Amino acid sequence: MSEIRNLKPEGLWRNFDDLTQVPRPSGYPEKVQKFLLDFAAKVGVEAYVDAGGNVVMRKAATPGYENRKTVLLQAHMDMVPQKAPDSKHNFETDPIETHIEDGWVYANNTTLGADDGIGVAAIMGIMEDKTLKHGVIEAIITRDEETGMFGVNELPEGELHSDILMNLDSETWGKFVIGSAGGVDVTSTLEYKEVENDQEAAVKVTLKGLRGGHSGLEINEGRANANKEMVRFVRKAITELDARLACWQGGNMRNAIPFKAEVVLALPQNNVAALKELVAKQKELIEDEFKGIESNVEFFVEDVEKPQTLVPEEIQDNLIDAIYACHNGVLRMIPSYPDVVETSSNLAIINIEPNNASIKILARSSREDMKEYIATQLESCFNMAGMKTTLSANYGGWDPNPDSEILSLLQKIHKEQNGKEAIVQVDHAGLECSVILGKYPGMDVVSLGPTIRSPHTAKERFEIATAEPFWNLLVQTLEEIPVK
Repeated sequence: MSEIRNLKPEGLWRNFDDLTQVPRPSGYPEKVQKFLLDFAAKVGVEAYVDAGGNVVMRKAATPGYENRKTVLLQAHMDMVPQKAPDSKHNFETDPIETHIEDGWVYANNTTLGADDGIGVAAIMGIMEDKTLKHGVIEAIITRDEETGMFGVNELPEGELHSDILMNLDSETWGKFVIGSAGGVDVTSTLEYKEVENDQEAAVKVTLKGLRGGHSGLEINEGRANANKEMVRFVRKAITELDARLACWQGGNMRNAIPFKAEVVLALPQNNVAALKELVAKQKELIEDEFKGIESNVEFFVEDVEKPQTLVPEEIQDNLIDAIYACHNGVLRMIPSYPDVVETSSNLAIINIEPNNASIKILARSSREDMKEYIATQLESCFNMAGMKTTLSANYGGWDPNPDSEILSLLQKIHKEQNGKEAIVQVDHAGLECSVILGKYPGMDVVSLGPTIRSPHTAKERFEIATAEPFWNLLVQTLEEIPVK
């Protein structure tokens, strides 16, 4: 039995532990959908899978609470599948292994899935508890939030009947989020005919060990992007050592800052020694530039068998120039909230092979005009390399409402229970609230959660001490929801 089942509150941790046993990476919802439907049947609440693949649950009001406003609890069922380089974990088949360390719950060299498994576990705890007092409660546990909010975007209109939305996908205890950024997926592709490799030698260069992280919440922390650091090296190798590009793989999730990239280069045999020296110098440069931020940089070169084909030289040069020029990181802060990022982009995934190239970016902004600006800037950059660029999974930002009734109630109860004021702010992360509000504009909305750190990385962790106050706040708030 996992040691986290001994933690308090028991229902929250038991349900989270059960959830860790269900493989649920983005794109593979079937097992977790069945798990949630089986759970609902066992505890006696209505549940079904809607047209968007989301699991909807409903729990009747406690007798005497039928006149309270209806509350929608919302979380997402999928998790980001990231793991340490030496991990053999298969996210499609293997359960998550958890352990406790210094007051935090971690996974074994993988993402923990507390983002947003804790929100799901809280919903399960509310649905099964017969001692709680509350009005009618709806819940929606959405499909594939991490890869483009597909489930919530396909949520049918007219299906939900709630007055209040409490999103359980925030990651700092004592902070209530009342606004978030919108986002858009930028994908640039190019097909071409590979050319024969006429070089004498080949090497594989690997950069790994970077911190990575959440491309919204941690984009302003100055962490290294493996793709942006690799392109600096590759350009020098091409211009100074006559290297040629065979292939490039970097990053694997749009919403995760890439922590690893590797390239295969072909070059004259006489230049191999100089290239290895260049790798060593570039490693020192990265360590110096990111001193205090990146402490586990690995940048190394290996001799490999010569690939048969290469990227055509002109296309190679255009691709490298575009990647070098591509904006990455923070573009602008919110003028009225100068500590919050307004607009950013994450050069997330690069896949270059001898006959095709694909580059995937997630652009975010809390302003629609600036989201359009950054997306167009990225499109223009890759258009100049002859690439075809498409925009998809476009979702709007969530405009803050500082006069929210549910926010005021949460603030009051938080102070009563914890003796201090909660923080209210706008986040740069993308939350599903904006999409739900687009379909149900009358809802009163707030986002909250316990403390999670380093989501979207193998260092993801959950602070145990924040679980019980989070649960207590949720329970009392449901009990004090005002009448209609």
